[in-house]
Amino acid sequence: MLTRDFKETVKERATRDPAFAKALLDEAATLFLNGEPDTARLILRDLVNASVGFEALAAETNRPSKSLHRMLSEKGNPSMDNLAIIFGALRKRLGVRLQAHAVDAA
Repeated sequence: MLTRDFKETVKERATRDPAFAKALLDEAATLFLNGEPDTARLILRDLVNASVGFEALAAETNRPSKSLHRMLSEKGNPSMDNLAIIFGALRKRLGVRLQAHAVDAA
């Protein structure tokens, strides 16, 4: 129950707060690039649910909705091409561009 409530809270906030949605995309990209793909996929899944929806994402990416759900599941393993397509669709939807910056490790 707590997980579902949390997911609904995230969805509602991302829907009404574009800055929050952009922060989720930024966080997913940062996690992915820093070797945490499992968490990145789950954040992307929540962001898809809150912004474009899986059916519209499927139409936009020419990928079956069920395949996209599997890719962004906890045990999903999307190819780099599919991740690029998903990130691209979300960037387009949110009207943002992503930039990566290397920083010295702490």
